[in-house]
Amino acid sequence: MTPFGARLRDLRRQRGITLKEMAAALNVSAAYLSALEHGKRGQPGPGLVLEVCGYFGLIWDEAEALKRLAELSKPKVTLDASGLSVQATAFANRLAECLRDLDSDAVAALDDLLVRVRPKRPPHRRQPK
Repeated sequence: MTPFGARLRDLRRQRGITLKEMAAALNVSAAYLSALEHGKRGQPGPGLVLEVCGYFGLIWDEAEALKRLAELSKPKVTLDASGLSVQATAFANRLAECLRDLDSDAVAALDDLLVRVRPKRPPHRRQPK
């Protein structure tokens, strides 16, 4: 499950909305929403995220939080360590090797550390070629 999928499911269940009802309102299939909730579909596009915000009446901080969760919901991530230090390259490779073996406490501790040390800036976006 992805962070966006988990939040989507929570929002839907809190309001007693079925997958079919939500899918019809958003003009997507219930199967697609289910796949999003379970992390079997990739990161949702910005248009769908905005539609979901509108559907649930999310504004300001809540909408921004959902957008950020969508940005953090790529089920298949590629790390590019080219041009980084030896230590950074080794760290990226170690993380890739052991991520599936980490328990939830270890993942939470690493995530907390990354949140604390990362400079406050918008996520990097590649420029179109």
